[in-house]
Amino acid sequence: MTAKIHQSADAPVEPSGPSRAAIDETLRAILRDVLGLSRERTDELTPDSGLFGHLPELDSQAVADLLTEMEDRFEIIIEDDEIDGDHLETYGGLLTLAEAKAATR
Repeated sequence: MTAKIHQSADAPVEPSGPSRAAIDETLRAILRDVLGLSRERTDELTPDSGLFGHLPELDSQAVADLLTEMEDRFEIIIEDDEIDGDHLETYGGLLTLAEAKAATR
């Protein structure tokens, strides 16, 4: 199941891209789909929740899959030099990356 962020023709267009709530919802869906996490686990994520090194499902291959899925669903491009450990250390770091990239598309 792929849930892309799209604006309907009648919806107001946000000048900076999708809302934080929409990005958060989509990012949680990506984590469920890519890592096989339950809705309960993703609903419990806070900005300080650990990801890489804390979730056994998030290994190096899963990181590549996660970033690719983020690119597809948010319609963004994430360059290798834009990613550092801080983005993958916590959910808040990953959300910040998604927000920054979505705002510039």
